[in-house]
Amino acid sequence: MTELTDIILAQIARSGPITIAEYMTQCLLHPEHGYYTTHQPLGSTGDFVTAPEISQMFGEMLGLCLAQAWMDQGAPEQFTLAELGPGRGTLMADILRATKAVAGFHAAAKIILVEVSPELRTVQEKTLDGYNVQWAGSVTELPEQALYLVANEFFDCLPISQHIRTEHGWQQQMVGANGGALGFILAGLTPTTVFKDADLGTVLELCPSAVALTADVARIIGAHGGAALILDYGDYQPKGDTFQAVHNHEKVDPLKDCGIADLTAHVNFQSLTQAAEAFAQVSGLTAQGILLERLGITARAQSLAAKLQGAALENHITAHRRLTHPAEMGQLFKAIAITPNGAAHPAGFD
Repeated sequence: MTELTDIILAQIARSGPITIAEYMTQCLLHPEHGYYTTHQPLGSTGDFVTAPEISQMFGEMLGLCLAQAWMDQGAPEQFTLAELGPGRGTLMADILRATKAVAGFHAAAKIILVEVSPELRTVQEKTLDGYNVQWAGSVTELPEQALYLVANEFFDCLPISQHIRTEHGWQQQMVGANGGALGFILAGLTPTTVFKDADLGTVLELCPSAVALTADVARIIGAHGGAALILDYGDYQPKGDTFQAVHNHEKVDPLKDCGIADLTAHVNFQSLTQAAEAFAQVSGLTAQGILLERLGITARAQSLAAKLQGAALENHITAHRRLTHPAEMGQLFKAIAITPNGAAHPAGFD
């Protein structure tokens, strides 16, 4: 049992059960024992590997997509180039390398990383050494100017609430104490009117912070121009209980050993789309593999492969498959793009 588990159990003993959203926030962001404040989660020595860590091609494709969108919108002389939850900075480094030859793009860009983890900010600073990078704690701190933004595997870690359809109506799933350990319990009826006729046992997951954040991004883009590329695992309307924990690349019990595992839930792209459409336009939902193929990842893979042999070549082929194949990340991960009303959708998007 971790120190954070003891802290949460003591809190529940004092004040009663807590929401899953509050539980996720404490486990991930507690100032002393939170996962993101105390761990280096990425890479083979971490708990999971994201697409930018698998291959440079992922960031290169997205970087060129953003650069093309910038040119399609008249190449504004000043804009924000931002990333939400940039991990070790690998994705932004690949974006900047791929766009280095795009005339005027770097000169016009103000690079801002939206990151709350002090440990990860230090890593990002080293990765992006040589670039003028600034950090922000939230989207609300971004400048009021054209915004070209990427968010990869960011929304899945935002705190959710869970509601279960029982014979009494919708009841919220909470985290309580059971015999000195954490466990799920059902609270009183919740006033949700969504899926009024849902079957018994249906699980509804809501993520208000994702909706608010998307609306903030879309408002800036709708008012000033730009494009946001959002990639994550989920679906247009995910079904069932998707709350999970990952530690050492394996799924573990999300209520055990608080603060040592990454907690996530599938992204509801329908809710993001609806939030953004109040201010801007949103592309259709596109599978990651299809998007990367449309952006030319296979041609890029062939070009890089010509310079490789042996184990390096095998690893390269494996990386391409992992990013694009439907049985790997190609179908599980989806993407949407937000652009101003009337603008062309970014390359690769429906």
